[in-house]
Amino acid sequence: MSGEIPVFKSWAPEWLIRFALLIVVLPGIVLFALSVSNVNAAAGYYGITPNDVQYSLIILYGAMASFIVLEGRFFKYIASKEYLLVGVILLTITCYLCYLTHSFLLLLAMRYIQGLLTCGTVSITLTLMFSKLHSERSKEIGYSIVYCVLLCVVPLTTLLTANIIDAFDYEVVYKCAIYSYLPGAVLMLLIMNNVRLNKKLPLYRLDWASFVIYSIGLCLIGYVLIYGQQYEWLDDERITYRLIAIALLFAIFIIRQFSLKRPYLYLQAFKNPKVIFGALLLFVFYIVRGSFGITTSFMGGVLGLDPIHIGWLLLFNIGGIIISVIIASRLILLKWPTRLIFICGFMILLVFHVWMTFLFTTQVDTASLIIPLVLQGMGAGMLMVPIILFLVSAVPAQFGNTGSAVGIFVRFLGFSSSIALINFFQLYGQRIHLDRFQDAVSSLNPLALQKLAGYQGALTAKGVAPDQAAKIATGLLNKSMLVQAQLKFSVDYYHWISWLLLGTILLIALFPSGRQTTISIRENQPSPVVF
Repeated sequence: MSGEIPVFKSWAPEWLIRFALLIVVLPGIVLFALSVSNVNAAAGYYGITPNDVQYSLIILYGAMASFIVLEGRFFKYIASKEYLLVGVILLTITCYLCYLTHSFLLLLAMRYIQGLLTCGTVSITLTLMFSKLHSERSKEIGYSIVYCVLLCVVPLTTLLTANIIDAFDYEVVYKCAIYSYLPGAVLMLLIMNNVRLNKKLPLYRLDWASFVIYSIGLCLIGYVLIYGQQYEWLDDERITYRLIAIALLFAIFIIRQFSLKRPYLYLQAFKNPKVIFGALLLFVFYIVRGSFGITTSFMGGVLGLDPIHIGWLLLFNIGGIIISVIIASRLILLKWPTRLIFICGFMILLVFHVWMTFLFTTQVDTASLIIPLVLQGMGAGMLMVPIILFLVSAVPAQFGNTGSAVGIFVRFLGFSSSIALINFFQLYGQRIHLDRFQDAVSSLNPLALQKLAGYQGALTAKGVAPDQAAKIATGLLNKSMLVQAQLKFSVDYYHWISWLLLGTILLIALFPSGRQTTISIRENQPSPVVF
């Protein structure tokens, strides 16, 4: 792998090497969830909207998705130690700039650069990690652990940053990110030899044109999906022009790939129906996983839980993820048909969504949410590892990183589409239900009047003047109607997701190629960084 010189120094024990790799890779993974760990705090600090905060994460994803193929060339050109340290140093600089700035444009630029750098640093770290796993069994276990960490990172980041934001200003989160890189970088500097993992390839004939076209296209897709609802979709020229640009860019990109001898992405991989099937399942998985944000919003907006207590509740979700990842990895090792694993995972998520439709009330206690949170984690953990390995193992090894690139593109598209769907249903669903409640009040609905009188009577009993009590009571009634509209929207959306899950289960049961297929990563191994 690196000639006669080992990658790590001879005096470094195995446990120290694994620990060093872990603390280097974790800060890069946490950067994924940093923008959405506390959307309101980020929006308030930068003076932007929640959609802007979500788009900053989309920019990071778009950079990673477009750079994954080109990154492999830099990985083979620069020695491992230099490559890792340069990436970590540049990441700390970008975090420091995010710490200093209040400019949204500079934030977007830094998040894009962070996507490029994270793609490189996490990729080389995991390559070093998996280079020590030689058997197929150990690799499958290793991938299960990595994807388990990725699934847990959002709830874990929410818990960790909630305590920081509660005690300090928001920018301290980036300051903590800076310091989190230093221990791993120093330790890797001490235990690594300056060697290469691959034969050095010069940086010539890099397909920068495909990278730029692909990257711009992904950023525009993210823009349309995030801001489309805000700008009324095709009624706004900004969305229309960007859709035209997306169509032109991807038409040029596809034509270019078929005309190149060594294309950026091997689109021939899509001739295999298993690739399309795996991509479809991964897309549905991220649509369904995105709906979990409605549950966390319910805990904060309706039940009134602060981010710290929400983070503690999400520990049950993390527990479910860990349990199911262990089960799924065991089933993969036992060569269970993937169809059965997929059906079990989607069935668990179906139970979670149906269960939650009965819990979306103002009177539910937090203890009632524990089992559903565990089930959601179990469903996600049961599906992520098998779907990703199924998708990537379906792509022939000679197509290089195309399988991984397809995987991160689908994740990018699924994540962005989930935000767009929730924004759409939330706007129109809440508006419809709110109009119904207001009609009930305006038509002198006895229950509404009784509730209003109850508010007013309670305030008057506390010594509030009658006129002031009437105004406050009206405000409380309006707030109550908004809460009820949110609950009705949540139930409606989870009903829609339940039907989507039911259709997906039927599709898996009927898909011919999924019946006897088992997962194998002997020939083609995914890049864990991209998922």
